[in-house]
Amino acid sequence: MLSRRKMLTAGAGIVSAAALAACDNDAKGTWASNGSSPGAGGNGADGGGGGGGGGTPAKVTVAPAADSKDVPPTSQVTVAIEHGTLSTVTVAANGKNLDGKLADDKHNWTSTGALTYGQTYTVTVTGVDAAGKDVNETSSFTTLKPSAVASITFQANPMLALKNGATYGVGQPVIVFFNKAVKNQDAAERAMKVTSSPGVEGKWHWVSNQSAHWRPEKYWTKGTTVKVAVDLLGVDLGNGVYGGGNYSADFSIGPSRIAIADSNTHQMECYVDGEMVKKIPVSLGKGGTTTGSKGETIDFFTRSGVHVLMTKEPLVTMSSASYGITDKNNPNYYEEKIRLACRISLSGEYVHLADWNIPSHGKANTSHGCINVAPANAQWFYDTFDTGDVVEVRNTPKQLPLNDGLGDWNVPWAQW
Repeated sequence: MLSRRKMLTAGAGIVSAAALAACDNDAKGTWASNGSSPGAGGNGADGGGGGGGGGTPAKVTVAPAADSKDVPPTSQVTVAIEHGTLSTVTVAANGKNLDGKLADDKHNWTSTGALTYGQTYTVTVTGVDAAGKDVNETSSFTTLKPSAVASITFQANPMLALKNGATYGVGQPVIVFFNKAVKNQDAAERAMKVTSSPGVEGKWHWVSNQSAHWRPEKYWTKGTTVKVAVDLLGVDLGNGVYGGGNYSADFSIGPSRIAIADSNTHQMECYVDGEMVKKIPVSLGKGGTTTGSKGETIDFFTRSGVHVLMTKEPLVTMSSASYGITDKNNPNYYEEKIRLACRISLSGEYVHLADWNIPSHGKANTSHGCINVAPANAQWFYDTFDTGDVVEVRNTPKQLPLNDGLGDWNVPWAQW
């Protein structure tokens, strides 16, 4: 026959097992305590009250539950106590405490900081029960450990980072660039939000598996403010890659500046806020082809379609070697320093000063693909147009591809 002492001990073990089962079911650790750690039993386990004071034992509930694995970093850590009050709560990993706030009534503690991937966090709780006896509880959980963590940058274009708070032209798309390939693009899109004032409908389009662009159906309206938020922390991007943080940026839209260069008329009409303010004689790409150093066919047409101004440089070295013509005996070989260069494509199209070619301006297309402009007009264009402004080219046989700089506006809206 068991002694009374042994029977009480066995009963306490049954209560402990039931409590642990409850932890597994609701992902919370719940401990009835008179100062003991979880599963340790104790005099309060038979309902006799903490410390023999005749009261109900304090019950501490922690989420995530003790020994939880693969906890998402977006999870909030919470601690609650019944029949008592909390004194201190610390949640720590690698010597760093997670920020949190204790409620005024000292019955709850809630984390305010973000968890980190691949860490084991120890939750240490102190308090007192209704009878004034100390309560001390400790548990731990482990956060998810991805195979890789992705971060993002906001871009004005592939050559230039977006400057937070800056002003851009009406052709400027929103660009989010991931440092890791994204397989689960739907999940990424759900984490990315663009808002504007005035509001406008827009869509995401993946230019590559690392670069997502967002634009409205038509050019932005002057004065629009744009905000983009990417809440990526904890997002499963596929192939074991998870988002590493939350990001945001904003920018504004300046005056509408649109230049239309026509290969047939050899003129470039420049519009500011819908009014044509200048008509500039130009010379576009001469056409024709040659063979590059690797046997590739190279043509000299300026690409038709909407270009978006990417960068401006007062002086830039242009060389045919950049696109495959390296033989100095090739009549199309060149290497020159060019002034007032406004880049409009990745492949090397610019609006730039070309004082050596003035006889052709307004009369013939003789360039290697750029838009040649005389000195005074080149200076005006350089001073007036800026990043995000539109340069549309018409009536050439080659179309600007989507990924040659910012060919976004050349994709029909139904396909965007």
